[in-house]
Order: sequence, then structure tokens, then C-alpha cells
Amino acid sequence: MAKHLQLELEKIKNKVLSLGTVVEDRFRLAASILPKRDVVTADYIIKSNQEVYDTKFEIEEDCLKVLALHQPVAGDLRYLIGLFKINIELERISNEVVNIAHCLKDLAENKPCDYIFDYASISEKVRSMLKMSLDAFVQIDSKMAYSVRVLEAEVKAFDRNARKQLNQSVHENPELSDTYVNMFLISRYIDRVADKSINISEEAIFRADGEIVRHHYLA
Repeated sequence: MAKHLQLELEKIKNKVLSLGTVVEDRFRLAASILPKRDVVTADYIIKSNQEVYDTKFEIEEDCLKVLALHQPVAGDLRYLIGLFKINIELERISNEVVNIAHCLKDLAENKPCDYIFDYASISEKVRSMLKMSLDAFVQIDSKMAYSVRVLEAEVKAFDRNARKQLNQSVHENPELSDTYVNMFLISRYIDRVADKSINISEEAIFRADGEIVRHHYLA
């Protein structure tokens, strides 16, 4: 029975990691087309979100079956709960990526202007946070998980700076307000991907140390 449980947990873990790879790749793709106003790729990102939904529900069903049939306890139960919650966070990240894609489509219809935010560097940092969080969970590495939390400060600083620049830009160029609002929303959605990556890192800490850490948002 115990061996069968471990096999089932391994299958679920592999599905979650596969979903994580898909979501990470969609986020990377969305970030890469930000300066291009690539509507075709934005549409692809939006439509392909159904694949994420389908996989998420499949993983949920797998988790519930293992819980009902094997009644895991202690470390196995923490592991299963962690996989279940990470699955939910990955779907939420995918939704934020879709939001970014919708903003990109709106930007294509707005008046063009130079980008005032360095999306490339902050997106790469957030993508690293997501990958590190998943790695920390799988490797049972709380030190790595805590290092992900440290990166949050830089993302929050970027979001604050985006707000500041937005207010100034709208004041100076009110005719471009729709464009600037969409640009600001993109920075906000990137920030939310970072938040959800932090949530995954907290699951990694709980699995590794059995410690519940709360996500304190920085002002």
C-alpha cells in the first residue's frame, strides 16, 4: 500500500511540474512580446489557457482520489496538500498571463509610445522566482524557498515605481492615458505572478520544515 501511494504521489508531482513548465513558458512568451504588440501570439496565449484549466482539474481529481483511497498522513499528507495548492497557484498564474495578453491586445489599438517600464528584466526575475519555488518544493529545500521571498522586495519596488511613472506620464500626456493604463496593468499582473510564486515557495517551506509562513506584502 505504501509503495503504491508513493507511485501515485510521484505521478501527481510529475503532472504538477509539467503544468509548471507550461505556465512558466507562457509567462516567458508573454513577456517576450511586450515590446512587439504581437496580437497573434497574445491570442494564442489566451486560447491555450484552456489546456491549463483541463490539466488543473485532472490534477485535482488525482489528489482527491489519493486522499480517499490511501488516507496519507504526516509527511505524505503535507506533500499531497502542497501539490494540490501549488496546482491552484499555477492556474492563477496562468490567468494573470492571460490578463497580460489581453492588455497587449488593447495596447495594439492604443496610441503608440515608448515603453517606460523595463519589463524584460523584471519579468525574467519573476520567472526565476516561479522556477525556484517549484524546485525548492521538489528538492525539499527551504533555504532556496526563503531566497525566493527575498526577491519579492525588488518586484514590489518595480510596481511602486510603475505607479509613480504612470501618474507622471498621464499628467504630461493625457492623450496617451489608455496606453499608460494598460502598461501599468501589465506591471501589476507581473507583480501578481510574483505573489503567487511566493505562495508556492511557502508550500516548499512547509514541506521541508513543517513551518507555516505567512506572505506579508511589502508596502
